[in-house]
Amino acid sequence: MLACFRNVNYCNTKTLTLQLMSGKTSGEFSHTHDEHDHHHHHHASGNIKTAFFLNVGFTLVEIVGGILTGSTAILANAVHDLGDSFALAQAWYFESISGGKSSARYSYGYKRFSLFGALISTVVLLTSSLVVLVNAIPRILEPRHSDAGGMIFLAVIGVMVNGIAMARLSRENGMNAKVVALHLLEDVLGWVAVLVVAIVLYFWDVPSLDPLLAVIITLYILSGVVKNLKAMLPVFLQAVPNELDLATITREIEALQHIHAVHHAHIWSLDGLHTVFTAHLEVDTRLDADAYIQLKEMIRTLVEQYGMYHSTVEIEYPGEACRNVLSV
Repeated sequence: MLACFRNVNYCNTKTLTLQLMSGKTSGEFSHTHDEHDHHHHHHASGNIKTAFFLNVGFTLVEIVGGILTGSTAILANAVHDLGDSFALAQAWYFESISGGKSSARYSYGYKRFSLFGALISTVVLLTSSLVVLVNAIPRILEPRHSDAGGMIFLAVIGVMVNGIAMARLSRENGMNAKVVALHLLEDVLGWVAVLVVAIVLYFWDVPSLDPLLAVIITLYILSGVVKNLKAMLPVFLQAVPNELDLATITREIEALQHIHAVHHAHIWSLDGLHTVFTAHLEVDTRLDADAYIQLKEMIRTLVEQYGMYHSTVEIEYPGEACRNVLSV
């Protein structure tokens, strides 16, 4: 019977493991899907790697430049970018392993590692933004003068370096890459602010403008941090993705032939991109082989329609007790 049920793993507990086959055999799908995931994660990891080396290299330049120009704004940016470098290093590591195949310990693979990296990056971004605010607000009341010419030179380089890194990451879809891109957006805006302030200071004596702009930009970035946290927390808590309606999917399954009821239905996301669905299906009769295959195909079509990455359903025959004793 196992050989008859193509594209589905079958065991004596009547558990079906369904994936989006798109008309391919299980082996063909697995190869194509893994190949696509490997390419995506390799590409994202490579872009984060580039961003890391650009960021950490320029951080050293910032420290030296800040000391030479006497600019506290540039030194503050250096401290901020140093924190970003740590976040990028962790994001690079987690992104590089998040596309790995499953193991005996991590049976779903390493996709959630990318999500964990995004959380760490968000925490670092939140912390560094608060540090900037704590340092910038007092400087509005007690501004300091600096070398405006040197600030302009470093600011132009800063915009270019961080802009290149951000442009590479902005094309990625993963949550981890998006959070890292937000780091770099903060850096680009920070350097634009330094450039504007430096030009103003070059012609006019308004030193308080530097910390004032720093506060405005940091508050803007913090609003993005809050949005990212709102997007991440439901994934960590295994909430149903916003684009899917569990009740609707359950009703569609119950409308299929031979399905009497659906219970223990769950939908969650591994990493914000790959969705998992599980459910217990009560059938109204003991199915023969042809009817069983037909039911599998109907479920496969439904799963494909909603773009599920992985699905597992358990079939329960009339009079059979549910094996899941946990209440939901």
